[in-house]
Amino acid sequence: MPDLGFSLNAPSFLIGLVTGIVFMLLLSRARPLWAEVRAGMQERREAAQARRTSTVEENHRRITLRRAQGMHLAAPLFALDEIIQEPLLLAPPPTIVEPGGPPPFEDLISQTVPYLPAWPELAAVYRAPTITLPEAISGNNNIVIIGQPGVGKTVALAYLASLAANRSEKLGEHQESVPFLVHVADLKLPVSNERDVLNPIIDAAAEHTAVLDLPRLGGFIQNTFKGGHALLLVDGYDELSPEGQQTISDYFKLLLHTHPNALIVTTGAPEYLDGLIGLHFAPLALMTWSAQQSARFIEQWGQLWNQYVAVEAWAQSGPQQVDPVLLNSWLSIDNVNLTPLELTLKAWGAYAGDALGPHVLEAIATHIRRIAPVNTPLAALETLAMQVDLSQQPVFDPRKAREWVKSFETLEEQESETPAEGEKPAEDTGPAKAARRDKNVTAPSMGLLGKMASSGLLITSPNNRMRFTHPVFKGFLAGRGLSNYNATDALLNQPDWSGKYLAMRYYAAHGDASKIMQNLIEWSRLPMHRPLLSAARWLRDAPKNAPWRGKLFGALASLLQTDGLPLNLRGQAIAAFVISNDSSVGALFRQFLSTLTFELVQLAALGSGAVRDSKAVPLLEQVMGCPSISARRAACMALVAIGTNDALESAAHTLLNADEDLRRAAAEALANDPGEGHAMLRDGVTLQDILLRRAAVYGLGRVNEPWAVEILKKVQIDDDQWIVRNSAGEVLDLKAIMNPRIPRQLKAPSEAPWLIEFAGKQGVGISPGSPATDILLLALKGDDPEVRLASLPYLRNTPTEGVIAQIYSAMYRDDPELREAAYNVLWEIGASGIKLSHPSQYGFS
Repeated sequence: MPDLGFSLNAPSFLIGLVTGIVFMLLLSRARPLWAEVRAGMQERREAAQARRTSTVEENHRRITLRRAQGMHLAAPLFALDEIIQEPLLLAPPPTIVEPGGPPPFEDLISQTVPYLPAWPELAAVYRAPTITLPEAISGNNNIVIIGQPGVGKTVALAYLASLAANRSEKLGEHQESVPFLVHVADLKLPVSNERDVLNPIIDAAAEHTAVLDLPRLGGFIQNTFKGGHALLLVDGYDELSPEGQQTISDYFKLLLHTHPNALIVTTGAPEYLDGLIGLHFAPLALMTWSAQQSARFIEQWGQLWNQYVAVEAWAQSGPQQVDPVLLNSWLSIDNVNLTPLELTLKAWGAYAGDALGPHVLEAIATHIRRIAPVNTPLAALETLAMQVDLSQQPVFDPRKAREWVKSFETLEEQESETPAEGEKPAEDTGPAKAARRDKNVTAPSMGLLGKMASSGLLITSPNNRMRFTHPVFKGFLAGRGLSNYNATDALLNQPDWSGKYLAMRYYAAHGDASKIMQNLIEWSRLPMHRPLLSAARWLRDAPKNAPWRGKLFGALASLLQTDGLPLNLRGQAIAAFVISNDSSVGALFRQFLSTLTFELVQLAALGSGAVRDSKAVPLLEQVMGCPSISARRAACMALVAIGTNDALESAAHTLLNADEDLRRAAAEALANDPGEGHAMLRDGVTLQDILLRRAAVYGLGRVNEPWAVEILKKVQIDDDQWIVRNSAGEVLDLKAIMNPRIPRQLKAPSEAPWLIEFAGKQGVGISPGSPATDILLLALKGDDPEVRLASLPYLRNTPTEGVIAQIYSAMYRDDPELREAAYNVLWEIGASGIKLSHPSQYGFS
């Protein structure tokens, strides 16, 4: 054997072996300790990350709350929480119908008053069912808050953001959701890469974030969206042109694809929701204020003004303060059919003593003067607003805007925006140059536009875009500008968007809109009559002697009197008459009350109550004896809405002596009267008449007050008649369960039990992922009323020509409930941007 050059030393070998064994033994025993050490280090790292994230989150919530509290018209005077009336949404019909299940409970008000999301003013008069904003998002469905400009959509988002920032218990399962409150003008779109989908939100949030939090902001937002805790609140969608709306809806689509658990709430105009319905956003109408809410707001305004504003030096040196009692009395009388924005402006002008006049148009003009730069020509403001609307750029480039108003600038303002002769512009270097190149912005100036931004008339966005502080101010100024220029044809030929119709509305208030009106009436057609009904909103502010008023009234009356059309369409004509504030409307409704067409009588009764026509009381009493239960209910509700002694006595007589259904209608109507009505219901549950007590129970069920709940609980236990106890239990149970009117996502067709059962009866199956359109069309054509109703929400998502034809067929069937449901689906399809053909194309007229 060859010599390998080394020899084994036995003692050394034994020592090494023992040492290795001891080392391995120690190592094996130390492994749990090392694991514990590593786990502790990991926990410390995670805790440190959580502390950093928590700090960023808490700072973000605090900043969001501060911003939200300033997102309202009177922010220079009061915080939002001090003046707000809680925003309420008109409750839609039950969103999901389950054939074979228990029928959803509906109060008689919602059965009698048509569902008019584009005209919620009628629902406000009769206090139709509403849902709160926390309730609206509890179904985890993305929603779009719809309403006319000035109704309070931005305030609604700010209110929701404040609740989320404060982790309010009102939010239920969304209590820990993180709010991200942005305006569409603040989003840098489009996004080219799916991985960058959150960058616009990060960039928008960065504008308000502390410098020390900026490095961690992106990670915080990414983790929030990935964890499904993001509540994205996007304002301004309703202000955009169709092109701008498409950009935003495309972004929503990408965002929901990458983060399906994100919850989005945005704002929209009732007629223009391009792209949102296809993404399954639920449109919910923001309720206008009732008379009681308006009175409460005026009282709060007076208290806050005297507490905070009247003591200021400028207020002491201004006009002599008028007694608040007198001011509130005047404001309470002259606030019919005003939006929250308009009532705010009237209250502000009355208390400040700077109002130009009593009319709402003068209240708007007063505030524009209040926030416009001093000594700025009104023509400059009108020209800017008019050009913004004519160019369809509600969020505009200030470089273009400077050209629009350049002729109104003083020499000093022009020199502040341009370099002196022979002087080169200063060159950016270093970080400033890189930031300016990345943002593609120009240096700010204090020219005319800069002064408008400083005064509060314009708002500057981070990406060097500008917009008016409120679309009503833009529309008002644009309308005045159009009355001085021949540019209405260009506006009329634009695609439909809210800015177009808002400018035309205020043009009609200042100029002769006869030509525009003629075109709109000629273009108006079934099933939506959008041009006609949009123009109907001009009646309130237009001169009473405007030559086009008669034609518009005639067109509305013709629509109202057309038998067979859905009440949800004809009811919009009633609402338009009510909002017009025209003195002849009461006589028109009284004339319709005498007809033999009971659906027209029902609508006319609701209209008479809404305009509080005391002359209609005898006719309404006669209507309560007609064969139509819906007309009788409407007449009873109208009597309470009119509210005179004679009208309330008639309603009380009905409660005491009519048949069971009409007694219940009287009780539910009396719930709308906080004074005499509530007193009658309190007394009603104590009387001997069983039918009276049962009716009073249903009336108390509509009173959202703790005392009403206590009475119902007592009746549920103590009443000696089981039918009364059961009714009280039914009403209390409804208050405890999940509201069926809250929007929820539909189950996939392959997972809907009723549709699986129906398909089985037809001998077919439903593949997962399939829209099952053919099966749903068969269900719509079938004989089961519940199955027909259940199919419509699904068919809304596949609005092909064939589907629309069958929805038309359903609308013209002899089934009133199906007719109204089919029209609601067509309304949503039309609002989504799909052009609906006239029913005659499908054989209906």
